[in-house]
Amino acid sequence: MLVNADLHIHSPYSMAVSGAMHPENLLSVCVTKGLHVLGTGDALHPAWQKEWEPFQSNDAGICVVPTGEVEDEHRVHHLILAADFGQFDQIREVFKPYCKSISTNGRPHVNLSGEKIAKCVHEAGAFIGPAHAFTPWTALFAYHDSVAGCYGSEKIDFAELGLSADSSYGAGIPDFAGIPFLSNSDAHSPQPEKIGREFNRIRISGDLSVKNVLGSIRSGAIESNAGFFPEEGKYNRTACVRCFNRYSREDAEEYKWRCPSDGGQIKKGVYDRARELSTGVPVKRPPYIHIVPLGQIIQTVESASSPNTKKCRAVYNEFITAFGNEIKVLLDVPVSDIQKIHPKVADAVSALRENRVVLHPGGGGKYGTFSLV
Repeated sequence: MLVNADLHIHSPYSMAVSGAMHPENLLSVCVTKGLHVLGTGDALHPAWQKEWEPFQSNDAGICVVPTGEVEDEHRVHHLILAADFGQFDQIREVFKPYCKSISTNGRPHVNLSGEKIAKCVHEAGAFIGPAHAFTPWTALFAYHDSVAGCYGSEKIDFAELGLSADSSYGAGIPDFAGIPFLSNSDAHSPQPEKIGREFNRIRISGDLSVKNVLGSIRSGAIESNAGFFPEEGKYNRTACVRCFNRYSREDAEEYKWRCPSDGGQIKKGVYDRARELSTGVPVKRPPYIHIVPLGQIIQTVESASSPNTKKCRAVYNEFITAFGNEIKVLLDVPVSDIQKIHPKVADAVSALRENRVVLHPGGGGKYGTFSLV
C-alpha cells in the first residue's frame, strides 16, 4: 500500500502558529489534500496530546503519528517520531531538568547536546533525525560539518531535507549514505497551501497503522519524496537577510559575510552549503517530485493577490469536488481532464510535470518564486 505522509507540523503552542491548528481542521485538510498519514507535531506538550487523544482513531481514516520537534543546546532542531504518546511522556520526564518550558512550549529548547537528546529518544524506543537539515539558522549543518559532530555515537533514523533542498542536495553527502530522506511541510497553519506542501510517499505492508508507517521509514521504504523546487525555499541561495541581494559564496567571503549595500548579514544558502558537504559519489535516491500547491497555481494563473480570494477558492473547490483531493490533481489526473475545469490550470500543471518552469531563487529569508514557460 502506498500512502502520502506529512510528518512535521506545529500546534498553537509553538511560536508564530495559527490558532486554527486544531485536530478537526487538520484532519479535514488532510482529506482535501490527499494525505493518509499526519504527524501531530509538538507531542511533548501535554495539552496538545489531550487534544489529539479523541482523534487518534478518526472517521477520516487518517493515521495519526505522534511527532515533535526540539531545539538542543546549540540551537539545532531535531524531529522525533514515536509509536505512541507514552514514549513522548517518557522523553519529557528526562528533558524536564534541562528545560523550563517543557510543558508550555510546543517546540521547547532543551539544554542538552544532540547526542544526549538522541540517546534519550532511542531509549524510549522512538526515532530521531535532523529537522530541515540544511537550513542556515537552526539546523544540523548550520552548526556542524558532520552528523557525528552533532549526534556523536548515536545514529540518526532519517534526515529531513527542508523546503530549500531536495534529495539531490544530500545524495553526495557521505554521512547520509543509507539514511532515509523525509520531506515534510513544517506547517504553521491548516491551509491546504501549507499542510502537505511537502510529503513522503511511503510503501507500507499490512494495514495503515503507526507501527507499520514507522517500520517502513526504518527500512527505507520511501517510494518518493514530493515538495518545493528547492529554489522556492527562502534560504536556498546565499543572500543578505535585510535586502535579500544574492551573492556567490566567493563574493560573500570577500565581503566578510556583510552586505556591501546595507551592512546586513549575508547568510550562506542551502545550495552552497550542500555543495560544500557533498564530497562523495551521489547515491541513487527515490524520485523527488517537484510540486507547487494547487492553490498557489490557481493564484498565479488568475493573477490573484492570494490563493484565498473568493474566486481562487471557488476554483480550488471545483477541482476537489471533481477529483477528490489535491495531490491527485497535481500528480495523477490527466491534463485533458483538468482542462475541462480550467484550461490555464491545466497548462500550468502540464508545465510543472514536464519541468517547464523558470525559477527565481529565494535566499536570506525570502521565498523564491516561479514562472511558467
